[in-house]
Amino acid sequence: MVSGFDKYFQIAPCFRDEDARADRSPGEFYQLDFEMSFATQEEVFKVGEEVLTATFEKFAPEGYTVTTAPYPVISYKQAMLEFGTDKPDLRNPLRIIDVTDFFQKCTFRPFLGRTVRAIRVHERMSKGFHERLLKYATGIGMGGLGYLEVMEDKSYKGPIDKFIPEELKEEFAQLAGLSAGDTIFFMADKEERAAYYAGMIRTELGEKLGLLEKNSYRFCYVNDFPMFEKDPQTRQIGFTHNPFSMPQGGLEALNNSDPLDILAYQYDIVCNGVELSSGAVRNHDIQIMKKAFEIAGYDEEVLKNKFGALYNAFCFGAPPHAGMAPGIDRMLMLLKNEENIREVIAFPMNGNAEDLMCGAPGTVTEQQLREVHIKVRD
Repeated sequence: MVSGFDKYFQIAPCFRDEDARADRSPGEFYQLDFEMSFATQEEVFKVGEEVLTATFEKFAPEGYTVTTAPYPVISYKQAMLEFGTDKPDLRNPLRIIDVTDFFQKCTFRPFLGRTVRAIRVHERMSKGFHERLLKYATGIGMGGLGYLEVMEDKSYKGPIDKFIPEELKEEFAQLAGLSAGDTIFFMADKEERAAYYAGMIRTELGEKLGLLEKNSYRFCYVNDFPMFEKDPQTRQIGFTHNPFSMPQGGLEALNNSDPLDILAYQYDIVCNGVELSSGAVRNHDIQIMKKAFEIAGYDEEVLKNKFGALYNAFCFGAPPHAGMAPGIDRMLMLLKNEENIREVIAFPMNGNAEDLMCGAPGTVTEQQLREVHIKVRD
């Protein structure tokens, strides 16, 4: 876009120094990359919907349904609250609710001063199910898993019941949307951990109770990601996602707002809990670029040295532009109903980024190291 093209697309191999995961092959992957000048976030969404819906409708297994446009758009804040993750699986009907303020009026000490999230399920569960779920919860780091069952007379049964004052029980029922036959689970911790635990329990409940919608591909966009975050160890402010994205509010926001309150025009496309793509309205303004990197602790000399091509181009002016790049390998993984991306890659690497078929990487000789001026130290 900076060099003068108004739009383009490509299917291209990409190389990144990333660790292996179930949905990510280390080192190399393929993506469908498309970018457009003078495009808005919503215009990118429209193109993504057209391409992905058509692709999945054509290649999905027989009998599968695919989300039609327009896809749901969920903010990052909403996703972390309702799903406990920025990769929500919309096949799961369960939603997380925040009950923090309510439990500050109760007497259950483990909830006081903490973020409290809850998940309501309209299911009767056996004692054995509760025991297995508790074992799972402690296995992911939770101290326990509180719950309440709603009886036919609307009374509560469970370890949390005695800590809710009688005069507040009707208020809680309305807050959580409770009815006879419901079970509600509670997760409490610092906000980030409470969201994580709630998301994990939501996924476990959906899978173990068979609640996930069958034979479907459910797409959504997640947008409004924070531009900056504070490093938990150094306490320094850094970029959350893509440093070359456009901050919402532009230069004025960078100059006058708390960096941690600034959102970016960044978005992901998610299908069945798998992130297919990240994208953004790209920054095209040199002043915004300099200020954003200054906030993250990088001076102008770093910009010139590390990102000289963009820096120089922006000095001459660049058009507004936006785009995204869905991952081809992940699309294939979903269409083939595979749990691990290595099943759809011809020569997959293991967790150590080794290609066992080709025996790569191989041993490097001392002469080869000398040619590139590398010395190995023990």
